[in-house]
Amino acid sequence: MKLAACLLTLAACLPLPVLAASPAALYQQYCQSCHGEGRMGAMAPALLPQSLERIKAAEVLSVIRDGRPATQMSGFGDKLSDGDISALAAWLHSAPAALPRWSEADTAASRVQYVSPQTLPLRPTFAAAIDPHNLFVVVEAGDHHVSILDGDRFAPLTRFKSRFALHGGPKFSPDGRFVYFASRDGWVTQYDLYTLQTVAEIRVGLNTRNVAVSADGRWVLAGNTLPETLVLLDANGLKPVKTIPVQDRSGKLSRVSAVYDAAPRQSFVVALKDAAELWEISYDPQAEKIYPGYVHDYKMGEGLAVSGFLNPRVTPLDMVLDDFFFDASYRHVMAASREGRAQVINLDSRSKVAELALDGMPHLGSGITFEHNGQHFMATPNLKGGRVTVIDMDRWQVVTQIATPGAGFFLRSHENTPYAWVDAMMSPQKDTLTIIDKRSLTVARQLSLRPGKTNAHVEFTRDGRYALVSIMETPGELVVVDAATFREVKALPMMKPIGKYNVYNKVNRSEGTSH
Repeated sequence: MKLAACLLTLAACLPLPVLAASPAALYQQYCQSCHGEGRMGAMAPALLPQSLERIKAAEVLSVIRDGRPATQMSGFGDKLSDGDISALAAWLHSAPAALPRWSEADTAASRVQYVSPQTLPLRPTFAAAIDPHNLFVVVEAGDHHVSILDGDRFAPLTRFKSRFALHGGPKFSPDGRFVYFASRDGWVTQYDLYTLQTVAEIRVGLNTRNVAVSADGRWVLAGNTLPETLVLLDANGLKPVKTIPVQDRSGKLSRVSAVYDAAPRQSFVVALKDAAELWEISYDPQAEKIYPGYVHDYKMGEGLAVSGFLNPRVTPLDMVLDDFFFDASYRHVMAASREGRAQVINLDSRSKVAELALDGMPHLGSGITFEHNGQHFMATPNLKGGRVTVIDMDRWQVVTQIATPGAGFFLRSHENTPYAWVDAMMSPQKDTLTIIDKRSLTVARQLSLRPGKTNAHVEFTRDGRYALVSIMETPGELVVVDAATFREVKALPMMKPIGKYNVYNKVNRSEGTSH
């Protein structure tokens, strides 16, 4: 009895086992102050499933446990058990109990203006010897920064902190002065390349697909996946103009898959992720005359369209688009679905004019065009197979398939080079670049600048003399290569440079780069 009593007394004195809190409680205790109520983001990014869909599950666990270098995100490995961390990560990938909402009022309230556009100087403030059209904008995803690079000397002019998880493809004003970024959690940023400073920012949604800038430099259109909206902004300071719900003909809401500017048409073209429709939204005041019967309602007030021109011309489709590409005239859209179907849509007649014999998952948005012997070609990599498909754009027929070591994401070229460069970053051969001769449609060479590391996303200087290659690692590099001899010229340290964009090539719609 004495022994039993002693054991009971000892058990009463021992600390009770600590039970793991619910993931919701863990979020409230450790995450809410920075990531916001409802996981919608605050001083730190949103933690919704849509925000995390491009981040590997292992990386989410690592960030919770160990933190993220060069940020205010500290790790909680000393406070949370492995079970707690796993439960929290799984909970973050699940939809919240209450559907997050983001209204026009939320958008308007979020806008921050750092400098008045009217006070900006007319000319660049950096050295006169620097060509403002040969600058590169480099998106570094490793620590969420952007570098501005002088494309003549290959020297950084500045490096600044960006919003979390920028979309890899920033857009430029027609004169090349301003660059517009969109982050995955809804922030749109206007940055001045003449003075190297941020002009304004605004949050247009909780998850944004991308933005487009009108050819007249007046408008920025953002396409969201959460909520399902398009948001029109005044390009000069990002003042909100109008928000339109994205609904198909039956009234069903749809996420935006992509939005692009069709410059020669003075319109935006929008692909829907959940509806078999393609939208065209004209910003041409003469749209009603160009397209008889098109309800345009282009009313002006204080220099802005107040009741708006966001009345889309809808092209009904027999498939949901995942990706698309314009021909040189912007009359035709080559479109592909995730199921491997591809077709050509005429934007004037709003009808399908051809089927394309493409398999796998062609990455049309990363395609290029080129001309040889009077023929017009388009070439695209494939996300599911090691090949580049070449299409005759005069007959809408596949010409050939060029084998590569593995599935690739980016294909790039330039008018002044006979070669096109494609990566294999979606495959185990991620360190290999294939260089294709556009004249013979054959492989000219394969190149591995950093064996074992991801070699991807080539972009050319304004004159096409040099190719810049991303080593997409953290830390990584930007490697400058002579485009004629394929010899390395220079290497710059970078933090996972997922993309870099030459101002001249972008604003002049180079045939060798994405638009």
